[in-house]
Amino acid sequence: MKNKLALIIVCIVLGIVLAIQFKTVKKTFGEGDYVPTQRSEQLILELKRLKEEKQILTNELNNLENKVKQYETGEADNNTYVQNLLDDLQKYRILGGYEALEGEGIVVIIDDPKGDAEYWDGSSTVVQNYDWLITIISKLNASGAEAISINNQRYTSYTEIEAAGNHLVINGVSSTTPVEIKAIGNSHNLENALMMKGNVVWEMGYYGIEVKITQHSNIEIPKYNKIQDFRYAQPANILND
Repeated sequence: MKNKLALIIVCIVLGIVLAIQFKTVKKTFGEGDYVPTQRSEQLILELKRLKEEKQILTNELNNLENKVKQYETGEADNNTYVQNLLDDLQKYRILGGYEALEGEGIVVIIDDPKGDAEYWDGSSTVVQNYDWLITIISKLNASGAEAISINNQRYTSYTEIEAAGNHLVINGVSSTTPVEIKAIGNSHNLENALMMKGNVVWEMGYYGIEVKITQHSNIEIPKYNKIQDFRYAQPANILND
């Protein structure tokens, strides 16, 4: 009799525990999400849809920009003054990063060290020390680089570089290692600026970072796609000072 009573009590307690767990899971994942996998699949499909919409909008933007250029060119053919204005506009587009460019330069590939997997904690040394990348960019600029990109993102004065876990966020776009830096300019000067002993590349090699630099007769660098709005800055009226 005592054994039966104990068995009944155990069954009642087990039933209460299962009921509590079921309610907790239901509350956490919602009515329609019975398992986390289903929710993950929904998020993947939503992400795919958003990427497709972004690509469509990007294509439309490129088409509109091409039409504007056609209108500008057609108007300038018969007007020297307009042509001079368009030349200036093109120059400032290039300076602002809003034009895709090509030309002689170098490509720098930076990757994490290939150490013993037994001692690897899963973190990216390059990402955690992304200030190295900023130093490389500064060296390239000082050596006459005319355009720079990082992982196919145009580097401008408004570019932000941040670490998010094992990912780099550049211009709001997430990427991982290896990091590819492209720079247009005198390829010999750019490479020599990075390869000087005691420089940033030398320091990275000391920590096992793999850095490969190659010269190219022609590389392509994309344009900057974000629009910068000025809410606080305005042209200074120097004449009134």
